[in-house]
Amino acid sequence: MTMVAGILVLVLIAAVRPSHAATETAIVAGGCFWCVESDFESVPGVKSVVSGYTGGKSQNPTYKDHEGHLEAVKITFDNASISYAEILRLFLRSVDVTDAGGQFCDRGNSYKTAIFVSNAAQKAAAEAAVGEAEAALGRKVVTPVRNAGKFWEAEAYHQDYYRSTEIVLTRAGPKQKKNAYKFYRKACGRDARVKDLWGKAAAFAH
Repeated sequence: MTMVAGILVLVLIAAVRPSHAATETAIVAGGCFWCVESDFESVPGVKSVVSGYTGGKSQNPTYKDHEGHLEAVKITFDNASISYAEILRLFLRSVDVTDAGGQFCDRGNSYKTAIFVSNAAQKAAAEAAVGEAEAALGRKVVTPVRNAGKFWEAEAYHQDYYRSTEIVLTRAGPKQKKNAYKFYRKACGRDARVKDLWGKAAAFAH
């Protein structure tokens, strides 16, 4: 076989070989979606994180009206750089997996934790991650594994809230969004509780 013929064969093989996507998505709910978005956008291998709503039945939910839906994020990641299992390991160690009533200072259904799975492989990985977290803590993990439904992207003003320089009015006066976010996160006790629960294994705790 000549070199040219060999090259043509390789090209034909590449053309008919099924391609495997290098990206995968994970959908998790961990209380305030600003915080989960901020956490995971810092992870190597993560390509994007979008805040939104999922888990409910209503159509076109909004921040003011998303009854039944949880605040959640869709994480798109390069599965050659970081695995779905590792995404879940980090997630479970960044929230209070023992709290069934919300997260930190945010209470109610919208702020409950959950892992939303899209297929059997994700379901198996999520159940294994929850079991491993229970063994590590020695306590019951109340974060459920749920089947994924439609993910509704949140309003533009919620995306990348943690780094926006837009001015908003807070209880502490006018602040840039990025500073309002820091104020909220600390006042809500998120990192303090995660450190208390997970100790040195806590993920993203500031």
